[in-house]
Amino acid sequence: MKEIVIAATRGLGTIRFREMWEYRELFYFLVWRDVKVRYKQTFLGIAWAVVRPLLSMVVFTFVFNRLAGFSSEAIPYPLFTYAGILAWQFFSEGITGASQSLLSNTNLITKVYFPRLIIPSAAVLRGIVDVGVAFALLFSLYLYFGFLPGLHLLLLPVAVCWGMMVSLGVGLWFSALGVKYRDVAHALPFVVQLLFWITPVGYSSAEVPSRFVPFYWLNPMTGVIEFFRYALVGTANLPSGLVLLSIAVCLAIFLSGVMTFKRMEREFADVI
Repeated sequence: MKEIVIAATRGLGTIRFREMWEYRELFYFLVWRDVKVRYKQTFLGIAWAVVRPLLSMVVFTFVFNRLAGFSSEAIPYPLFTYAGILAWQFFSEGITGASQSLLSNTNLITKVYFPRLIIPSAAVLRGIVDVGVAFALLFSLYLYFGFLPGLHLLLLPVAVCWGMMVSLGVGLWFSALGVKYRDVAHALPFVVQLLFWITPVGYSSAEVPSRFVPFYWLNPMTGVIEFFRYALVGTANLPSGLVLLSIAVCLAIFLSGVMTFKRMEREFADVI
């Protein structure tokens, strides 16, 4: 019989990749279960993954392009803003799902041992399904506007991984803190809304006054969305120095989120 020793670890040693691989079937099950539960007993089903970004695109085009007069750098504005919406939708739904994932899986956490990191990770990865479905509309927009994406589309997996890193990092912070402090559930919608208004979802970061630009790029989603936009439509504001700053911020958020989660997980079963 195989003997399993569960012991506390510190630093980056807390991430047991081999152990997580051994529980990959549980990971797949949680992702698939979350997808099915999300659209269960809905009239439109998974079509909501297209309807929501479509409606957001229409509103953003009217508000930011027609009323505010923001440009889209010679790219059809619906395409320009839709690229940002996809990235933002992936991020916002990822951190929302991750923040609630531990509390919604109480029975698993209190009765069975497995790497707890799997739960919020599955909640974040679920968003890839929605984004994948929403890409159907993106390619329809390509055809409608006669837009031919270039080789930069090959960078899309890099953009998705970057966005996943940010979503998981922030999601781990909120999920770990949410177990101990239930105020997090009330604060999260405000935090997401605040981040939305300081993130270039419906406009380019080039529209930001120059004196605020360095602070603006401290927002981890600024770099993610600009890179998403470059991968999908070939245009973005990506100053090399600010991109490196954004990557450093994202890495710091991700690593600190993992270490905080692993430090607090020993208390989950008692507190939850």
